[in-house]
Amino acid sequence: MKDRFNRKIDYLRVSITDRCNLRCIYCMPAEGVRPIEHRDILRYEEMVRIVRIAAGYGITNVRLTGGEPLVRKGLPTLIKAVREIDGIKSISLTTNGVLLKGYAHILSSSGLDRINISLDSLRPDRYREITRGGSIAEVWQGIEEAEKAGLNPIKINVVPIKGFNDDEIIPFAQLTIEKPYHVRFIEFMPIGPKDIWERGKCIPCARIKSIVQGIGRLEPVKGKKAGPAVYYRLEGARGLIGFISPISNHFCSECNRIRLTADGKLRPCLFSDEEIDLKTAMQNGASDEDIGRILEGAVFSKPKGHGLDKRRFEVVRPMSRIGG
Repeated sequence: MKDRFNRKIDYLRVSITDRCNLRCIYCMPAEGVRPIEHRDILRYEEMVRIVRIAAGYGITNVRLTGGEPLVRKGLPTLIKAVREIDGIKSISLTTNGVLLKGYAHILSSSGLDRINISLDSLRPDRYREITRGGSIAEVWQGIEEAEKAGLNPIKINVVPIKGFNDDEIIPFAQLTIEKPYHVRFIEFMPIGPKDIWERGKCIPCARIKSIVQGIGRLEPVKGKKAGPAVYYRLEGARGLIGFISPISNHFCSECNRIRLTADGKLRPCLFSDEEIDLKTAMQNGASDEDIGRILEGAVFSKPKGHGLDKRRFEVVRPMSRIGG
């Protein structure tokens, strides 16, 4: 599939739940977000059907997200079913890692290729504060088990926020020296409570890069272009450092993805409020061809860019309900 701007769309992000076992301060209020009713969440069979149809239209890469996907039972079964779909080349998972220790090996044996870990502090006390009670020790245990299970490369996503955790940019970069991790610095985006995000708290990737260069020369990684990250390597390091800049230098011209929310809405763009109700169509008896046409329509409606550089953005749906 190609959209109106000749972008090839081959990546589908599927949120399997809006529920999460953490309450990160930049993502949701302390009391959490009212969960979607169970009856309104897509069944795994419905998700598999959508992915199967999407694969026939050129989708090759699937990422499973949440909320926190590991809180939903039966995830290995879903991964096995997606793995069996012709045309799907890659299945990955985004998780906070808290429950990963007990799932890493079965996820790998079920067909999962890679994981991304959302981790915004290496300090136990600060991590507990950010997540409102999370244990970083459990996250590291999960990462270790994921390595043993072959879910490599381990990608660690970090959101530096000015005056909050920006003093940890160098420690995160240093992780790549001894470990083959891909540490990706992502600019702070307006994805949670609107009273939390301020443009002044967003640290541009150019600034993050200059801080990292304080500990060594960054060598561009040739031929490494997968998604929005631009990758570098500290001289002699085993791992890579990526920079993702949706605010300061947006990559909309290269965007290759659409999103499916846990309640069956297709979102052509993360920062657009446009949603196409796929669940209702299926409940009303839509054929595979009907669903294919809806997919094509979603791709056709994909905007040229998110426009965050031209307007103040307020999230209508919290990120936990969209899918990370």
